[in-house]
Amino acid sequence: MADAFIPVTSPGENYQSHKGAITAAISRVLESGRYILGEEVEGFEREFADFHGCAHCIGVANGTEAISLALKACGILPGEEVITVSHTAVPTVAAIEMMGAVPVLVDIEPDSRCMDHRQIPACITEKTRAIIPVHMYGQPCLMREICEVARQNNLYVIEDCAQACGAEISGKRVGTFGDAATFSFYPTKNLGAIGDGGAVLTDNPDIADKVRWLRQYGWKENRDAKIPGMNSRLDEIQAAILRVKLPFLLEENARRRQIADRYSSIMNEVGIQPPWDIPDTVHAMHLYVVECGSRDSLQDFLRQKGIGSALHYPKAVHQQEAYRQIRGWDHLPKTELLYERILTLPMYPELSDGDVERICSVLSEWKGL
Repeated sequence: MADAFIPVTSPGENYQSHKGAITAAISRVLESGRYILGEEVEGFEREFADFHGCAHCIGVANGTEAISLALKACGILPGEEVITVSHTAVPTVAAIEMMGAVPVLVDIEPDSRCMDHRQIPACITEKTRAIIPVHMYGQPCLMREICEVARQNNLYVIEDCAQACGAEISGKRVGTFGDAATFSFYPTKNLGAIGDGGAVLTDNPDIADKVRWLRQYGWKENRDAKIPGMNSRLDEIQAAILRVKLPFLLEENARRRQIADRYSSIMNEVGIQPPWDIPDTVHAMHLYVVECGSRDSLQDFLRQKGIGSALHYPKAVHQQEAYRQIRGWDHLPKTELLYERILTLPMYPELSDGDVERICSVLSEWKGL
C-alpha cells in the first residue's frame, strides 16, 4: 500500500488533538445564549494579553481588519504613507489600502527574510506616518533597529504578527515592541481558530479604546457612535476555541522547532538552504521555508513521492497585478531573488516522527538525482 500523502499543513489534525475540549467550549457558548462580545471574548482578550505581558488585547474579526483598525486607531489618514514589505501575504498591503492609506514597500535582508531597517530612511517622506514590519514565517524582525528608525522620525510601529504567535526576541514576545501589534487566528496559524479571527495588542490605552470603539460602529456606550467605525468582532465561539488552544501554543511551537531542527540537519547534505538561525530570536516556525536553485524540480519530486509543498507565496505583493502601481516595486532585488527560490515543506506539530523521517529520506533521495 502506498504511503499516505503528507500535506504542508493540517488544521484538522490540530482540531482532533483538542477535540474534546473544543466540543465542550462550543457547547458552553451555545448554552450561554450570548454569542457576540461576551465572557469568552473578554476571557480570551485577558489571557492573550497576559500571555504577552501586554496591557490590552482587543479581539476582532480577522487579521486583515486588525491591521486596518490599528492604523485608524493610530490616526493614520487617507493619503498618508505606511512603510511595509512586499515579502508578505497580500492582507498586509490590502489592510493599508482599506483605510485609504498608501503602502510603500521596502526590501528585505536575506538572512531573516524580514524588513531591512537600513532601507527605511530613504523611503520616508513628509507623508510617512507608520511602519508595519512583518515577522515573516514566524521569524522575528530586527525590532529594536526598526523602532529606533521610527523614533527618530516620529513614526508609529504596528507589528504584523500573523505568522509569529509566540516568537521572541531576547526573551520578549513579538507584538510588544511597537505601538500596537496585530494577529490572525486563521485556521492554519500556530494559534488557529475554526474560522476567522484576529486581535490587536497594545500597551497604549488610547489606541486600545479606539480599537474597541472602531470594531463596533464607533460605539463608546449606549450604542452612541462617537467616531465612524465598522463591524469587526471576534465571536464567542471562536474566542472559546482559542482559549482552549492558547495554553498549548508554546508546547506546539516547540514541536515545530524540533521538526525544523531535524529538517535543517540534512539540508547542507542535499544542497538546500534552510532558514537561517538568527541570534537572540526564537522562531515560531509557522512555516518551514527553504531556498533552492532547483526549486521547481524539487517540488515536482516531492509531489511524486507523496510529500506536499507550497509557495509562500507564488509572487511577492508588488509582482501581483493588483499592486504593481505601489511605490517601491522597482527596487526590491532581494525580494525578487528570494521568490525564485523559496519552497515550503510540511510543518505542523502533529507531524509524526515517522513522517518527518520519511520527508528527510525523500529529500536525501532527491540529492542523488
